[in-house]
Amino acid sequence: MEKGYLTLETGEVFEGVLIGAEKDSLGEVVFNTSMTGYQEIITDPSYAGQIITFCYPIIGNYGTNALDDESITPALAGVVIGDLCEEPSHYQSINKFSEKLKSAGVPGIAEVDTRRLVKTIRSRGTVKGYLGKEKGNNLPSDQKVTMWVDKVSTKKIQYFKNNGPHVVLMDFGYKKSILHALLEENCSVTIVPYTTTFEKIKSLNPDGILLSNGPGDPMQLKAWFPEIKKITQAFPTLGICLGHQLIALSYGAKTTKLAYGHRGGNHPVKELTTGKVKITAQNHSYVVLDDSIDQKVFNVTYRNINDQSIEGLQHKLYPIQTVQFHPEAHPGPSDTEYIFKDFVSQIASLGENIYAVK
Repeated sequence: MEKGYLTLETGEVFEGVLIGAEKDSLGEVVFNTSMTGYQEIITDPSYAGQIITFCYPIIGNYGTNALDDESITPALAGVVIGDLCEEPSHYQSINKFSEKLKSAGVPGIAEVDTRRLVKTIRSRGTVKGYLGKEKGNNLPSDQKVTMWVDKVSTKKIQYFKNNGPHVVLMDFGYKKSILHALLEENCSVTIVPYTTTFEKIKSLNPDGILLSNGPGDPMQLKAWFPEIKKITQAFPTLGICLGHQLIALSYGAKTTKLAYGHRGGNHPVKELTTGKVKITAQNHSYVVLDDSIDQKVFNVTYRNINDQSIEGLQHKLYPIQTVQFHPEAHPGPSDTEYIFKDFVSQIASLGENIYAVK
């Protein structure tokens, strides 16, 4: 294996050996604390443009399989790991982790001191990094801001027929597991591009709307806030992760970027109506600001135990609910799977579509 380097824009250099695709990469360096689920993580569209660091010390021990990809084409910029296992052991394994990266065109670096790297990110905040054969002494300072949602969202409408209520899934970079969760609840699902207008969605005659997860700064989608507001006022709506942020922003709230984000499968979240704590899967850089929420419009339904950030909202008039975490998990715990059941039950209880927006 060839020697390689991850150079942070703050000057720190981390040495290792190159794996995966043979190309250099530039991206935002983040870390995930999950102990399993590396295949789902590298295929999650929310990581578009990011270099993901795995905190768990060994990656690749159960290989990769034909079932667990969350998207067809990985969109992340690179992967950083400690120990690489090249002899996986699992009955479903069809490929090594390093081969998966190579076939997906994703560069990686192994044998890195990931503990030191994560501690650096935690002290510096999320920083950009350069991954390649040479040390990136001159990282570009004025890097162009990419519209990652546009790169990962579907370009055409897709239909999945079932016998239950019809849900339109607005694709900002959805995970396959969200689609599967809806199909398991017997929903018919229509996946539409994020640019789909209210009038077009209205013509599809849905019973409910789901705004998906996705990558990047939600304020990049500011032009679409008015459409999102009209859509959510007309149909029962569930927003997940980026979808949660977009709904809040569409109703006048504000978001801010966390120092190093929430990424992992062990984030404790309190359900405020019951006082119960759920362990959740999360993957996001941005949060909705507390003092920007109009308390006459939204109730806060969930809070993060660790930093008290908002993890869920419920509209006081319209049937709109949002969660910052991932109820479908994959990877992660299934504590909050009931959110999909509650959403479908809410749709059923409302019966025929009644348009609130004329």
